[in-house]
Amino acid sequence: MLPYYKIYSFDHMSKNWYVLYVKPKNEKKVAERLSIQNIDVYCPMIKKIKQWSDRKKKIEVPLFKSYVFVNISECERQKVFEVPGVVRYLFWLGKPAIVREVEMETLKKWLSNDTVENYTLTKLESGDRVAIKHGALKNKKAEIIEIGKTRVKLILEGMGVVLNMKIKNLV
Repeated sequence: MLPYYKIYSFDHMSKNWYVLYVKPKNEKKVAERLSIQNIDVYCPMIKKIKQWSDRKKKIEVPLFKSYVFVNISECERQKVFEVPGVVRYLFWLGKPAIVREVEMETLKKWLSNDTVENYTLTKLESGDRVAIKHGALKNKKAEIIEIGKTRVKLILEGMGVVLNMKIKNLV
């Protein structure tokens, strides 16, 4: 009897944007080294005013600490580990996280726009208060109790109920 092999049909040459986790404060160096290896890389940078005791200076810092984006095909993914400073890929639901092209373009466009003066990056954590902006519970306020990989548990203020909801795969 012949062995049974399952054949997967997908394009090994199509490129996706993957998120690389790199050693802290190595974002620029890793991006430069990946670029030298002809890997399409993007390290979003922002200008920030740094103050020392005797002066202020405008410097460029990474928007996302310890993260760099690479646009490569599935079969080239191992190539990035040849670069010192690369730790691992960021995973989402057990698979390497893929950022959609439209999201990358939006990020690039936003950062190229000089009218943006201030920004804030926040990560949701237990205890945070949020306002629901869409859906049946629009304009309701809630407190986050627990955050899992695919679920969020909220206490809806004013209603006295706990909401356990599944979140869509956003990647």
